[in-house]
Amino acid sequence: MSFFDSDIIQQEAKQLFEDYQSLTKLGGDYGKFDRDGKVIFIEQMEALMERYKIFMKRFELSDDFMAKMTVEQMKTQLGQFGISPQQMFDQMNLTLERMKAEIK
Repeated sequence: MSFFDSDIIQQEAKQLFEDYQSLTKLGGDYGKFDRDGKVIFIEQMEALMERYKIFMKRFELSDDFMAKMTVEQMKTQLGQFGISPQQMFDQMNLTLERMKAEIK
């Protein structure tokens, strides 16, 4: 069975995408949140980023050709912006840390 044929992988991908879309939409109103709302938003973003890292690690560890190709495509796409996947995660974490510092 292909990596992408897995019901677990398909469900997790779908859930990650939906959660990301919801948080991104919600983030448009971030400036209107009170302190507690900002804390909750940041925590949810951190949890989503951790889930995404784990999901991507599954791709990296898989022996499936299509999974490996997906990782390479991501590296290529990010490379066009001059960053690696790790740098992308580092930048996202830095942004969340700045957001935390602003609400303290």
